[in-house]
Amino acid sequence: MAEVVSATRVVDAPVERVFAVLADPAAHAAIDGTGWVQACVDPAPLSEAGQLFRMDMHHDEHPDGDYQVLNKVEVFSAPHAIGWLTGSRKPDGEPEFGGWLWRYDLRRAGSGAEVTLSYDWSGVPQYVRDRGIRFPPFGPEHLGNSLRHLAELAESR
Repeated sequence: MAEVVSATRVVDAPVERVFAVLADPAAHAAIDGTGWVQACVDPAPLSEAGQLFRMDMHHDEHPDGDYQVLNKVEVFSAPHAIGWLTGSRKPDGEPEFGGWLWRYDLRRAGSGAEVTLSYDWSGVPQYVRDRGIRFPPFGPEHLGNSLRHLAELAESR
């Protein structure tokens, strides 16, 4: 069974501009198609694999409602691909990532960019799956909504 979902959209903006929006954590709340991402905590632009950045989140079904995630840039190939793992800090302060990856792949499409957004949960370890988290944890419209929001941001800059 495939453990990746993806959606593709053509954005009427240059690949470099679309990538710059994705590399700006301050834009992630506006891009998010679920409404869970509330604000970036670390506004520095994403610039390399291994970089960590935090986001304030809200989800009605999360035990705390409001919570914070820690992301680790896993893929950084400007302006062609960017992706990050999502997790949190353990009680001892060490990062822990759940095994799901958000990834954007970009390619030129005329004067615009074809963008594919993928959510891959194939790396989720069994102990995380045993917690009862459903994958993907969002409806099928989420990826399309995110790409629509990304297009609106990139096309307006």
